[in-house]
Amino acid sequence: MKNTFFATLVLCLAFGVTKANYATEGDVFKQKPTSAKKVIRQKTTVPIITGADQTDLYIDYLKGKNVGMVVNQTSVIGKSLTPSPDSLLKRGVLIKKIFGPEHGFRGNAANGARVADEIDAKTGVPVVSLYGKHYKPTDEDLKGLDIIVFDIQDVGTRFYTYISTLHYVMEACAEHNVELMILDRPNPNGYLVDGPVMTDTTYKSFVGMHPIPAAHGMTIGEYAQMINGEGWLKNKVKCQLKVIKLANYKHNMAYQLPVWPSPNLNSQLSILLYPSICLFEGTTLSLGRGTQFPFTVVGHPSLKGKYTFSFTPISIPGVSDNPPLKGQTCYGIDLRNFDAKKLVESKKLNLAWLIELYKAFPDKSHFFNAYINKLWGSEELRKQVEAGKTESEIRQSWEPALSRFKEMRKKYLLYQ
Repeated sequence: MKNTFFATLVLCLAFGVTKANYATEGDVFKQKPTSAKKVIRQKTTVPIITGADQTDLYIDYLKGKNVGMVVNQTSVIGKSLTPSPDSLLKRGVLIKKIFGPEHGFRGNAANGARVADEIDAKTGVPVVSLYGKHYKPTDEDLKGLDIIVFDIQDVGTRFYTYISTLHYVMEACAEHNVELMILDRPNPNGYLVDGPVMTDTTYKSFVGMHPIPAAHGMTIGEYAQMINGEGWLKNKVKCQLKVIKLANYKHNMAYQLPVWPSPNLNSQLSILLYPSICLFEGTTLSLGRGTQFPFTVVGHPSLKGKYTFSFTPISIPGVSDNPPLKGQTCYGIDLRNFDAKKLVESKKLNLAWLIELYKAFPDKSHFFNAYINKLWGSEELRKQVEAGKTESEIRQSWEPALSRFKEMRKKYLLYQ
């Protein structure tokens, strides 16, 4: 797979690109043979431009309207990474209300932590939490609003909760005749469409609301079109939708996020590993919450003697206040130097790590917890791993539903 994905990916992983770096997608990087530290950057294509960055396409449309915004710390404009609400307020847009998803409007709440309503100290705009008392905007929340702007960076999985917030915002907008504008952003895992399609409504939850696979390979704008088109909103209502599309984007392009999407996805590698490693949330193991490298390590105290690598989770306020296995030395696998290019080339979730650690775990009756069924969307993964099924056998059970989803998905794609 010889495209710009790998060139960007290798640079990001090798040189430790931080959240202050702006996206370099579309560039080709070539190493000088005489120096391991010098890199020549040759521009071959124009960079991806987010919907938010294309202000000329929507700012006049918003002016004169009472605007609500669903935003978080990833909602930025330009290389200065100015928060989009701050930028639009300065340009005369009347932002009357801000809605914050999981982790809060400014992105400083730990995973799973309930977030309260507040007045934003910087702008003075009321902030309504959609991860506190309720997930869906109420009649009062939408009162007086003409349009809502949804501008949040997603990572392309069924269990990442921003698409669940999208669902409820769309539903509320449809019920109250409020238009929804989406400022589209790239999916850093846009190459990946894989996993079982969730069809068992028994396990429908905020981490699994729709009949889609674990990794859906769409942007927020594309996914919103699918929600509308497939009639997934309550009573099959339709949301009035306006998508500000990305420029110069294809699903197989690499995208170095300029701002991390949540406190525990704090590296480009963790974002690429997330669709596979998040499955360990449904086990008794630690996946690195409470360390500086979450979602790139997995372990448990009882694996001492079977693995030499170890880490100890601690409390990190605002990131992982009370992480699993806090203060206990965990032994397991270290993926911090894993070649993520292998995942991209395979275009598959990796189940090998889950199967390996299950086999190594001494008390198998306590390996999984009840959350695995919500994450997976059924009891099948737990039953298959416990029965000793191979990764290949487990993958076969996803068909033909996965192929049907891929075909249905084509109707809603805005990009190649």
